[in-house]
Amino acid sequence: MACAGAAAWARRASHFAHAAGAVARLAHPALLLFSLCLPTLATDIPPEQRRSGYADLGPDTKAMEDDDTANPAMLWVLDGETLWSTKTGTASKSCADCHGDAAQSMKGVAARYPAFDAKENRPVDLEARINLERRDKQKAPPLPFESHDLLALTAYISNQSRGLAVAPPDDPRLAPFIAQGRTLFETRQGQINMSCAQCHDDNWGKKLAGNIVPQGQPTGYPIYRLEWQSLGSLQRRLRNCIIGMRAEPYQYGSPEYVVLETFLMRRAAGLKIETPGVRP
Repeated sequence: MACAGAAAWARRASHFAHAAGAVARLAHPALLLFSLCLPTLATDIPPEQRRSGYADLGPDTKAMEDDDTANPAMLWVLDGETLWSTKTGTASKSCADCHGDAAQSMKGVAARYPAFDAKENRPVDLEARINLERRDKQKAPPLPFESHDLLALTAYISNQSRGLAVAPPDDPRLAPFIAQGRTLFETRQGQINMSCAQCHDDNWGKKLAGNIVPQGQPTGYPIYRLEWQSLGSLQRRLRNCIIGMRAEPYQYGSPEYVVLETFLMRRAAGLKIETPGVRP
């Protein structure tokens, strides 16, 4: 199964550039002509200028994130704490049975994911790690992406790293996946033929439709968005951006999202984990 999964990832990776070009060719000719006149800068943000989207929030939203009694995402964190100690699967084991007190065993974990999994021969993000643990240790079915329970467990585990610096693994096996993530981040796509980098590297701090363009740093996920009135993963946010570019979104859990996450966490190295964040 692991070999088949690795082969699938390899096939998907080889199609990244072709897929991006195909989507761009679907663009309306006028939009395409306009976009081709725009400069493609894709300039890396200097480390001393990197900042969380928290810096761009209004005072009311900052206050909501800062106060655990007012932060609506804490409801998921509390549910995650309950799930951490709940036995499940045919093995009838809880997360706590193997890992003990999450405040100790999970401290720093969110700061170093996605990480390379040797058995799967690919990087896995925190949501995938939870489901792999369910499969291998608890003999339980995977939790669906964006389900309440998966978000709750992810938020609870990530909350144990709040205040710690993002510290991606120094693992050479991740290098090709980071490179793939950077390519996706910098590749124009969709009917408006734009890349992630054009907004979040080249124009951060400016305003778009009255809103400040953030750097797109993944420091607070899962986050509670006021627009969603719910908690959502980084993959959900990436999906929203791709749809906003009028491109075809990937399926949740796809290699494309995971390599983007891997690149973004490397890009955010040194910033503090804020989970659970609150955003407009």
